[in-house]
Amino acid sequence: MKKKWLTGILVLLLVLSTVSAAVAKNDNDQGKNNGKFRLGVEVLLKDRLDLIKGKRVGLITNPTGVDQELTSIVDLLYKNPNIKLTALYGPEHGVRGSAPAGSYVESYIDEKTGIPVYSLYGATKKPTPEMLSNVDVLLFDIQDVGARFYTYIYTMALAMEAAKENNIPIIVLDRPNPISGAKVEGPILEDKYSSFVGEYPIPVRHGMTVGELAKLFNKEFKIGADLTVVKMQGWKRSMYYDDADLQFVMPSPNMPTLDTALVYPGACLIEGTNVSEGRGTTRPFELIAAPFINSDDLAAKLNSYHLPGVTFRAASFIPSTSKFVNQLSHGVQIHVTNRNSYKPFETGLTIVKTIHDMYPDKFQFRAPDKNGISFFDNLVGNGSIRAGIEAGKSIEQMKKEWEPGLKKFMDVREKYLLY
Repeated sequence: MKKKWLTGILVLLLVLSTVSAAVAKNDNDQGKNNGKFRLGVEVLLKDRLDLIKGKRVGLITNPTGVDQELTSIVDLLYKNPNIKLTALYGPEHGVRGSAPAGSYVESYIDEKTGIPVYSLYGATKKPTPEMLSNVDVLLFDIQDVGARFYTYIYTMALAMEAAKENNIPIIVLDRPNPISGAKVEGPILEDKYSSFVGEYPIPVRHGMTVGELAKLFNKEFKIGADLTVVKMQGWKRSMYYDDADLQFVMPSPNMPTLDTALVYPGACLIEGTNVSEGRGTTRPFELIAAPFINSDDLAAKLNSYHLPGVTFRAASFIPSTSKFVNQLSHGVQIHVTNRNSYKPFETGLTIVKTIHDMYPDKFQFRAPDKNGISFFDNLVGNGSIRAGIEAGKSIEQMKKEWEPGLKKFMDVREKYLLY
């Protein structure tokens, strides 16, 4: 009887061990997306190598151009015997992120590969014919953050223009919209307010991937490049960056986390004012403050609106750089409590209007240029919102003014969605 009892225990332990191992394997497989999710660069190297095999390849990228194992696309292409990587191009901060913000170096040699690197930040933002003289095909692989004023999408558009002008095909390797591709928000850019923080008439939160934007730019704005988009595999529009189990690589020094990207489409509006957007802190764009603000009063006022998916905490900080450097500043931290209901643009606009209304003698928009355009206007894409705030209009009144244009854009956008 005792032997049977021991045998039963051993069998039970064996079964439990087997089940536990299976569950662990399943969890591990899920963490790796079980091979179902692949980035554009991974699809290119496994399934579409014919697009670049035997050709001289020029690559536009930065530190975000990595596969799921965080290996740089520069190294992946360089080590592949079937690929001839002949030129690299980097936006601000460089191909490997080693260039300080705002610095410009026309060209240099990449230490790891010996390949020439050309800057697309400074004297020119578009590849010149000389930069493309040793290239048969251009690749673009940079992570966007889903906001109209994040400039890498215009680096892509200018590269498409250069490819067209020099009869070179361009391939965009698609990446996720980190704040999901299902939500669209904010006014459409008006042509008068076009700049490098908004080149084309799209909304602030566009809800598209870089590949989808490339197709839209190419057709709607008549770039006419020989464009190929290498799609991701297994990405869905409702997914946020962490839903794909991807590691977030900083696209720029003040975009450290997915949380930053989530608040950015609205909090970036603070850059157009004399209030700190949190640069010089560990939480840029989540922290908003100025020496003249009372933290408790601002937090209480903002929380009284009961905006969806967000709460505001009174906060103070001393920025180490940018506005109010080394000055104690007071304001709020934005805490997103439900990212699916959260509306970053409307939230950011509400913050701007509230500080304007609470501190009319201290708050200022960035000074207009000789054409009467403030940097705030460039960010929102029009002059009517700044005028509306100054005239005492409500957020709802301003929203009604931009909604017809947004609806028209949604119809155009639909034609270019790949997922």
